[in-house]
Amino acid sequence: MNKEKRFLPDLNPEQLAALQLEGLKWTVAHACSGSPAYREKFDQARIKPEDITSLADIEKLPFTTVEDLRRGYPLPLLSVPQEQIVRIHASSGTTGKRKILAYTQKDIDTWKVMMARCFELAGLTTLDRVQIAVGYGLWTAGVGFQLGCEHFGAMAVPLGPGNLDFQLQFLTDLQPACLCSTASMALLLAEQVEKMGLQDRIKLKKLIFGAEPHTPKMRRKIEQTLDLEDSFDIPGMTEVYGPGTGLECWEHKGMHYWADIFILEIVDPVSLKPVQPGQTGEMVITTLRKEGVPLIRYRTRDLTRILPDPCPCGLNLPRHDRILGRSDDMFIFRGVNIYPGQIAEILEGFKDISSEYLITLDRKKGLDFMQISVERKESASADNDSHLAGLISAQIRKKVMVRAEVDIQGPGKLPRSMGKSRRILDQRDQD
Repeated sequence: MNKEKRFLPDLNPEQLAALQLEGLKWTVAHACSGSPAYREKFDQARIKPEDITSLADIEKLPFTTVEDLRRGYPLPLLSVPQEQIVRIHASSGTTGKRKILAYTQKDIDTWKVMMARCFELAGLTTLDRVQIAVGYGLWTAGVGFQLGCEHFGAMAVPLGPGNLDFQLQFLTDLQPACLCSTASMALLLAEQVEKMGLQDRIKLKKLIFGAEPHTPKMRRKIEQTLDLEDSFDIPGMTEVYGPGTGLECWEHKGMHYWADIFILEIVDPVSLKPVQPGQTGEMVITTLRKEGVPLIRYRTRDLTRILPDPCPCGLNLPRHDRILGRSDDMFIFRGVNIYPGQIAEILEGFKDISSEYLITLDRKKGLDFMQISVERKESASADNDSHLAGLISAQIRKKVMVRAEVDIQGPGKLPRSMGKSRRILDQRDQD
């Protein structure tokens, strides 16, 4: 990391708590005065802005959900006059109407500082070139990375996703030090670099990736193939500005998050009660500076946990664990609640298979069937496929308590993605 902290805050716990309380009071008052929808929610909960006198009072506030954003389409929970809005972004959801979020200029300025902090924490310098291979347009990803990169002072190479020939050309010609992409896109690029023998012609040292869960095996494959110094997982969501709500540090012991910009709670997704520090639950976020569409106890559906111990890196900011999945990603198979991350964790223990997998659910004669397709590593022999499939199936039976057929395929046979990889194919409701 750079010795000089240009963007990263240095706050002791007392200073942070004071900033959070000030921001919480402002946000509740701002939302109540500016948004009829929030005012109605507060009235129903019998809460007034002046009732917020401590950080503990946050639990008195009602939750905000994705339904609140969809119900107010096209500009939900708007809390400022429309003439103050300078930009909108939308979620990348594929069902129903997209969630549209509105930004004031101050919101944009806050976001660019958040992203600049990420580049600083990743140890970049203003001499570095950053290839941005994530989506542009309505999505927050590309614009967010570029905004933060330019504010940080590095050179942005804004390619967007896709077009592998184009990506490889710029990796070799401009020789960026950092790539920003999804993990799936990074894997696809790494495989192409290896296939074409370009390792000696690129100068990538660091990777910042997010937007989807990944396994340690997938990360190791990318790092080794591209000969990276380090890689960093970046969380974020459109509702909370976009990418850049925090970042891993070089210790890789969770995500430092910008607690001076939002409050993070972890609650039980069923009871909605706070869980104990260190326990997994659903991430709930309350913004502290957001003008256009403030969020108050927004249920993100992301599953993670607070890491209460200080980080060995010395950065005085709290941490949460990597995103373990989503509470609404859970699927029910023969009466058992299963998260894709449970399957990924089991597969991580088998050295002869790669990081890629696909869970296919089907229904035959009224019974549910599960097939898990995985790829054999190039160094492994196909002669061992049957035995390996049996071992994986037995471990899934032991750990998850369900039976699954395991299909082992050759290297590179599962579909690759330039965005988020699809991990579940549920065909049970199809004719």
